Amino acid sequence: MKVRIVTLGCKLNFAESSALMNTLLSRGYERAKDGEEADVVIVNTCTVTDTADHKDRQAIHRLRRENPNARLIVTGCYARLKPQEIAQMVEVDHVVQKPLERFVPARSKDDRTRCFLKVQDGCNYFCTYCTIPMARGRSRNAPISEVVQQARLALQEGAKEIVLTGVNIGDFGRSTNEQFIDLVKALDDITVYDTDNNIINYRIRISSCEPNLLLDDIIRFVASSEHFAPHFHIPLQSGSDEMLRIMHRHYDTALFAERIHTIRQLMPHAFIGVDCMVGVRGETEQRWNEYLRFVEGLEVSQLHVFTYSERANTRMLTMPLEVVSQQERDRRSHILHKVSENKLRQFYLKHQGEQRWVLWESRNNRGQMFGFSDNYIKVSRPFSQDKVNTFELVAL
Repeated sequence: MKVRIVTLGCKLNFAESSALMNTLLSRGYERAKDGEEADVVIVNTCTVTDTADHKDRQAIHRLRRENPNARLIVTGCYARLKPQEIAQMVEVDHVVQKPLERFVPARSKDDRTRCFLKVQDGCNYFCTYCTIPMARGRSRNAPISEVVQQARLALQEGAKEIVLTGVNIGDFGRSTNEQFIDLVKALDDITVYDTDNNIINYRIRISSCEPNLLLDDIIRFVASSEHFAPHFHIPLQSGSDEMLRIMHRHYDTALFAERIHTIRQLMPHAFIGVDCMVGVRGETEQRWNEYLRFVEGLEVSQLHVFTYSERANTRMLTMPLEVVSQQERDRRSHILHKVSENKLRQFYLKHQGEQRWVLWESRNNRGQMFGFSDNYIKVSRPFSQDKVNTFELVAL
């Protein structure tokens, strides 16, 4: 039986899809090759926005055309929130919902260089615009000992970079009475040897972490760590304190700015990515202008801009708030994208010529290979098979 898994959405979905594929392979299935018709097609979906839902449906339509005789199965967040809508699609044979009551470990193995390691799932925050707690359930995790074992296996299998993923990873430990900082320290302390008994070098990146949970102790530890990369991804969502209250975020702009300042004090070279949402209900012209001024003044490296879309069963739809037109949402999104482009350009220029450790990836793109520095600057060089999955000190 030939199987294909198509993944949409976040790094967490990719980790879960990879774990599912490896389970199927261990049970006798074969991975369908590119262009080969599969017997079973699994679509792991995202539902963070209306656009994500649209991409899910497009993928389902396309995969049915490409695999007319396959058994087509849909799972993931879209399947959790709108199973009946998906079941009515003529292309779909089965809708499978992931469990919400327990933590299911997962790690990706498809990329030899990088491993996405699931350390946490679910969220207890219930922001007024968000459906993720309904799709993913409450915050939960495996104990530190199990996560460390998963990381150790990934390194033994050849990964040189581990990316910690989850819905709200800073909330790690809620179901095991542990703390995220304890997990960070335990992962930093891993020692793995190769077949020649040499210590394997590796690095770890922290994916998106809420600013109220990215404590100073964590930042200080990363700054002094041998293995954790100077790379942070911090959700902001709005630069207006009034909007943050409306959205039921757990911080204000002062706390957010303080986190950025602490990182810059300890790691001037760190890459800082920031999630920004635009066009949310209640984002008046005054609040938008506050938001824009705040973001422009942040010493960050890049913005990840998302345009708000109304999601059924969210509290925001019941609140008496001004609705931002789609045209205005698009305009504000365009402005923040331009701000992001400028910040990323300035970040690259600031570190041009510095020597930093780069991990080279396996893809051969017209004779070139690419890699990322520890502070997430992308560089290239002529392809060399011997360099794949190795660290090299290079001038940026």
